Amino acid sequence: MSAVLDVPAPIVLDSGLLADLKRFGAPDISACFSCGTCTAICPLSDNDGAFPRRIIRYAQVGMKDALLSSKELWTCYHCGLCSQSCPTEADPAEFMAASRRYAIASYDRTRLARTLYTSRAATAVVGVLVALFFALFFYSAHGPQSGDSLKLFTFIPEGLVHWTGVTVMLAMTVAVAVGVVTMARGIARRERLSLRTRATWGGLWDALAVESLGQRRYRADCQEAQEPEPLHHRRWLVHMATMWGFLGLLGATALDYLLAVVGAKETGEWVPLWYPPRLLGTLSGVVMVAGVTGFVVMRWRRSNPGVQHSTPSDWLFLALLWITAVSGFLLEIAIYLPGAPGWGYWVLLFHVAVAMELLVLLPFTKFAHVIYRPVALFFLSVARRQRVAAAP
Repeated sequence: MSAVLDVPAPIVLDSGLLADLKRFGAPDISACFSCGTCTAICPLSDNDGAFPRRIIRYAQVGMKDALLSSKELWTCYHCGLCSQSCPTEADPAEFMAASRRYAIASYDRTRLARTLYTSRAATAVVGVLVALFFALFFYSAHGPQSGDSLKLFTFIPEGLVHWTGVTVMLAMTVAVAVGVVTMARGIARRERLSLRTRATWGGLWDALAVESLGQRRYRADCQEAQEPEPLHHRRWLVHMATMWGFLGLLGATALDYLLAVVGAKETGEWVPLWYPPRLLGTLSGVVMVAGVTGFVVMRWRRSNPGVQHSTPSDWLFLALLWITAVSGFLLEIAIYLPGAPGWGYWVLLFHVAVAMELLVLLPFTKFAHVIYRPVALFFLSVARRQRVAAAP
């Protein structure tokens, strides 16, 4: 009688992995001799996620599949503490950041992410051309500009904006889904996790509510490990303001559209500033502008250990977020000013073009973190819960 052996698949090594990672901004880690100082000092590293030493080792020996299917890659919040303590100045924090850029590009089948992360010229050209395309697209359908009142959606039809946005979101959802499935299958296979247990629901709660929205470990563990600093310089707070501001604006837009669908108001109809969707959008916009501006200042001044290096793609993402929020404020000012300022129509055109570009580039820039990090945190939580459940 023959027996069927569970033989593990052979490990395929990629000798060009380290060189490829350098194209994404990875520092030269040849100085790293695997002393483990970075892992020992990292406030987030534990038995379930030993990094950055493990990720560096994967790169050094060419274990590409292991690197891309590692949940530890996304658990890191890039606080920079490991780089500050590295005895050989190998800069493991920046290596982790570059590895995440490499992972985003590897999950992307279009290779656009790779182009944006590895070419400054391409980043600039894509940033301008995509916004220009949408501006010309919407302008080609423009209507008259009223001089009596600011009738924005007679200038650019509301239906065109809505259905273009829906089409873009659907296309980007497919692109993101392909990447997430590739990533999730790799992690689940490597960790040998079962998603048919009660730990799955707990993992979803931990990943989405506790960590992604609540920033628990980012606030507690990462911040406590840093030197005391003013509240407005704390990266977790700036990160939270940016995220919650964006979600608030998204919610205000959805609520306004829902009220129009049920007939509570007309799309583009003038409403007082305290009208719920308008008030939510205004407050969220303030919070988001504050958060994004904080990131811009930190990166410009390099005032935080975690923002010592920035790629053109990082700047493109921050610029699109900032322009979208600020142009939205200018549009709101135009609406409430007396008369009908003609510049309001052009601000609308600029606003919708940049907002569409932000959505289009979601799977290909740092914006993709908002998708991939929660997935990794989900698997991290499930692995912990299953280990605890299996303990005697």
